[in-house]
Amino acid sequence: MSKPDFSSLTALFVNCTLKKSPRQSHTQGLMQVSMDIMEKERVSVEYLRFVDHEVPYGVYPDMTEHGYDSDEFPGIYDMVMKADILIIGTPIWLGEKSSVATKLIERLYGMSGKQNDKGQYIYYGKVGGCVITGNEDGIKHCAMSMLYALQHLGYSIPPQADCGWIGEAGPGPSYMDKEAKAYENAFTNRNTTFMTYNLMHLAKMLKENDGYPTYGNSRKDWDDGTRWNFENPEYR
Repeated sequence: MSKPDFSSLTALFVNCTLKKSPRQSHTQGLMQVSMDIMEKERVSVEYLRFVDHEVPYGVYPDMTEHGYDSDEFPGIYDMVMKADILIIGTPIWLGEKSSVATKLIERLYGMSGKQNDKGQYIYYGKVGGCVITGNEDGIKHCAMSMLYALQHLGYSIPPQADCGWIGEAGPGPSYMDKEAKAYENAFTNRNTTFMTYNLMHLAKMLKENDGYPTYGNSRKDWDDGTRWNFENPEYR
């Protein structure tokens, strides 16, 4: 099988750690594994730490229009829209994704009513995944929550779209601590690799086919009265 060419793709990694730069982020450590693979495959990769930016809570495109003095999210949204792939990274706290990750998803949701040039919801044709680290159970729970949210907004989710690492329950070494030997964890390394390539494969397929056909999913066509094969049950 010939080696795929992923060089036309762009990816955005958003780290939802609670720690501002330049503090060490263990979540960034695992995200870097995926970023390194993509960069070796000539994907254009961007990274940002969400907490470093002044982004208010809310579900409107620009929160300066709703009482806040500053909102950097419109610029971050531009980065999201330029990316074929979005990967959200989060630590686990009390079995859940971080509050920062929740804020990011809420702000993405605030843009989800927009439409692309085909009349579909704005995130159609983009691919999503997630990276999770922590010292307690919750990788699958966090992935379930984030991947559901992304697909509900319009992102496409490939097989094995999440990866993660957790140490022993309770206080102890984290992903980047040498004593954790996390870099040697075969399960994490395999899942991170599979996630990365599945994200790239799906993004490549969607990009080469101009996303999804509009038959049966265009909000613009629906609003214009098109119903395809839908029939209101009460008229049967």
